[in-house]
Amino acid sequence: MTQHSEQSGHRVAFVCVQNAGRSQMAAAFAERERDRRGAGNRIEIVTGGTQPADHVHDIVVEAMAEVDIDIGDRTPREVTPEELQAVDLVVTMGCSASDVCPATWNGENRDWGLDDPHERPIEEVREIRDEIDERVVALFDELLSETPSVE
Repeated sequence: MTQHSEQSGHRVAFVCVQNAGRSQMAAAFAERERDRRGAGNRIEIVTGGTQPADHVHDIVVEAMAEVDIDIGDRTPREVTPEELQAVDLVVTMGCSASDVCPATWNGENRDWGLDDPHERPIEEVREIRDEIDERVVALFDELLSETPSVE
C-alpha cells in the first residue's frame, strides 16, 4: 500500500502574482464545484501568489458575495516551489507562468489570460468572475472525466 492515497486524484494550483483577485475567485469556485460534484477525495486545490498582497481586493470580495461565496476572510499567501512540484496542473490567471513562477513543476500549465480585477469597476469584475466560473466548471468536467472511478 502506498502512502500516496490520491493516485486517482488531481492537484490543481490557481496562481497569480498577488493572490488577491483572480486566483482567489478561481479557488473559491473550484471548492464549490468540488463540493457540488462530491469530488473532495479526488481533487485538491492550492492557491497562492509569488508576491502576495495584504488582503483580497475588496471589489473581488463584493463580486463573489453577489454569487453567495464569501471570500472576505481569505488571506493571500505565497505559493512555494515545493507546492508547485506536487501539483498536476498549474493554472495561471493572465500572467505568464515563467514570470509568476520561476520554479519548475512536473505538471501541466495553462494560462487563462484574464484581466486583473484590481481597481476595475464592479461591472468588469463581474465579467471576469463569470468567466472564471465557466472555466472552472469546464476544468472540472475535464478532470473528472479523466479520473477513473474506483470500483
